[in-house]
Amino acid sequence: MKNLFVYLFAAAISLGLTKAYAKMPRPDHIVVVILENHAFDQIVGSKYSPYMNSLINGKNCALFVNAYAVTHPSQPNYLALFAGSTLGISNDDLPGTFPFTQENLGAELLQHGYTFAGYSEDIPSIGFNGKYTKVYARKHNPWVNWQNSKQNGIPARLNLPFSSFPENFSKLPTVAFVVPNIDNDMHDGMEPERTKRGDNWIKIHLGNYIKWAEKHNSMLIVTFDEDNVLEGNHIPTFFYGPMVKGGRYTQKINHYNVLRTIEEIYKLPYAGISADSSAITGCWLSLKKKK
Repeated sequence: MKNLFVYLFAAAISLGLTKAYAKMPRPDHIVVVILENHAFDQIVGSKYSPYMNSLINGKNCALFVNAYAVTHPSQPNYLALFAGSTLGISNDDLPGTFPFTQENLGAELLQHGYTFAGYSEDIPSIGFNGKYTKVYARKHNPWVNWQNSKQNGIPARLNLPFSSFPENFSKLPTVAFVVPNIDNDMHDGMEPERTKRGDNWIKIHLGNYIKWAEKHNSMLIVTFDEDNVLEGNHIPTFFYGPMVKGGRYTQKINHYNVLRTIEEIYKLPYAGISADSSAITGCWLSLKKKK
């Protein structure tokens, strides 16, 4: 019997069926918000982003003071966060061939019994696969690149406008990505107005979710695609929720670490470079033992 156990365990390892997942809480819902083109010091401590700073200074917020984007410009960073790879894309142009087939967070969730949806503000229709409208930019919507793919595909019905974000937050998917339009994600406009506008957008559109999350085992992740091209791609990134131990954390992270952390939380496979990245493990409150 002992030899049989050893054999089965070795076989499981060889087939990649066992993973040493980190011990982490499991939120019922995670909402990931991606904002644009701001360096760490443009947001953290800024008088122009009072709402986000009120979250950052809260008892259940982990601020990562050494968070960095992967590259420039926008599109490859979104892909890195969603799929663990820039997939060879180094610009904001429409990819030459799609849908993609590589592993990605949305497909991992769907394949393992969880749910996923992406909410883009002002996308003109469910499943829209065009390049631009006036304020919607496809380059900021990574999941659309896998829309209806036969391998690791994301159904078109999950490529949603932000107007579909449920008012009953218990109906949110396990993981939701939220991307404001280019007026509200701090991409367009002049400073400090664009920073004020983006900060206020978070307060108006996600403030109720954030309050709800505090009592319903759910979490918010806020990050930026890249910096202002002046600060070495040093970006603001923070986690907020009742399972988070507030403070400032010095672990050096990037989009791959954030992706790996979500994968670890739900015990998913690892997409792309997230397999070689470290999960963020030091910012959680102690897990309560089940009675």
